[in-house]
Amino acid sequence: MWSQREDRILCTSTLTGEKQFKCEVCNESFSTKGTRTIHMRIHTGEKPFKCEVCDKRFTQSGTLTVHLRTHSGEKPFKCEVCDKMFKSFQELKIHIKTHTGEKPFKCKVCDKRFTQSGTLTVHLRTHSGEKTFKCKVCDKMFKSFQELKIHVKIHTGEKPYKCEVCDKRFTQSGTLTIHLRIHSGEKPFKCEVCDKRFSNNRNKNQHMRIHTGEKPFKCEVCDKMFIQSGQLNKHMLAHNGEKPFKCEVCDKRFMESTYMNQHMRIHTGEKPFKCELCDKMFKSFQELKIHTKIHTGEKPFKCEVCDKRFSQSGHLNRHLRIHTGEKPFRCEVCDKRFIQSGNLTRHMSIHNDEKPFKC
Repeated sequence: MWSQREDRILCTSTLTGEKQFKCEVCNESFSTKGTRTIHMRIHTGEKPFKCEVCDKRFTQSGTLTVHLRTHSGEKPFKCEVCDKMFKSFQELKIHIKTHTGEKPFKCKVCDKRFTQSGTLTVHLRTHSGEKTFKCKVCDKMFKSFQELKIHVKIHTGEKPYKCEVCDKRFTQSGTLTIHLRIHSGEKPFKCEVCDKRFSNNRNKNQHMRIHTGEKPFKCEVCDKMFIQSGQLNKHMLAHNGEKPFKCEVCDKRFMESTYMNQHMRIHTGEKPFKCELCDKMFKSFQELKIHTKIHTGEKPFKCEVCDKRFSQSGHLNRHLRIHTGEKPFRCEVCDKRFIQSGNLTRHMSIHNDEKPFKC
């Protein structure tokens, strides 16, 4: 029963904003004892509410009610702006902010803003390094319960979300949504600088670093900076000298299985990637992407000094050396320096007394 004391505490909490009920596990505070009780189920693993259709269990009755709409297909909450329908009022509230641009929750450390207080709470742990949610299988720690939930599926192998087109399965509904855009061709996220479009916001944000020059991932060995964490991980293999993938034909070794698979096509002659405009075939999707820009005339990489544009970031980087005077390729014999590695290779033939070009 709800006591008069708790009623007074709730009234006081509402007026003062004070949260008097504290979780003894992670120190998060709550304005009511009931809210704290529900929260404690995250730590205890208690899920008293069960779906009669699929036996999935939930910590709250309201979450079960929303879940049941997954089976019934019911979406009773409608956005007045775009008519999109939602299973819960909470989903609708979050969605509305995409139209208003409202981000009322601000990080006091880096001024980044968020649409939800929960997202801000998780973000703050990026600064504090706090990880309060622990996997009971492997003891790995996580910043949020959502991250832990996703991780646990690695151990269980659970992939409940299935693509109806190709039957591929996913651990998260959001990953399925992004995957479906491969089939539909939908690219809803647009770069405001060069108008390039992307199937998900993460790829767009990574792409924006090409324009801003931001490289947030730094190699601790040589201080080289990278746009993506994956690029840094690959780069680290160069320092370690690790090349775990070996070609069975010529014994050449590679840092990544992708590079080895591409290399194997030299031996097999396979060119599985076809240009839809001229039918030319390519060994890799990357080669096809570069080639396609010949047809489209797309040159998204612009030199800020002379406004010349390029189809590839590598070509822009090489061009910039004309302005900076940088010559990173040095001849070990006479110390002459060159802008491009190809120029150094040609120069070396002078010392080797080679005459590669015959009249």
